Amino acid sequence: MLWLKSFHIVMVVSWFAGLFYLPRLFVNLAMETNPAAYDRLLLMAGKLYRFVSPIMWLTLITGIWLWFAYWLPTDTWLWLKVVLVVGLVGYHHVCKSLLRKFEARQNTKSHVWFRWFNEIPVIVLLVVVLLVVLKPF
Repeated sequence: MLWLKSFHIVMVVSWFAGLFYLPRLFVNLAMETNPAAYDRLLLMAGKLYRFVSPIMWLTLITGIWLWFAYWLPTDTWLWLKVVLVVGLVGYHHVCKSLLRKFEARQNTKSHVWFRWFNEIPVIVLLVVVLLVVLKPF
């Protein structure tokens, strides 16, 4: 089971790397005025999204596997973690929607908005790590 847990942690770290960097690319896209640079950033963002999407699924699959292996249905911290992970999946899909808007050249949000948007996974990661380590309830 420790191999599975280790693999899950690596997938979580990898997925978060994508969730941290993709919105950062959105910040740059929102500020970019040079068409060639915009296209380059758009290519990077698209490749990153396609790369981290399977990693998200591996994170979820290994997490669900661990959940059933340890089956802790009464632990409130775990249920709160599940809610936060579902929120992260939603965040991941919002990133896809935002990427599609950039691809269609229809983004209306400012780079400042994307800077704040970029902080969401940081906050979720902090709360999830505290829940998993401290198991406060």
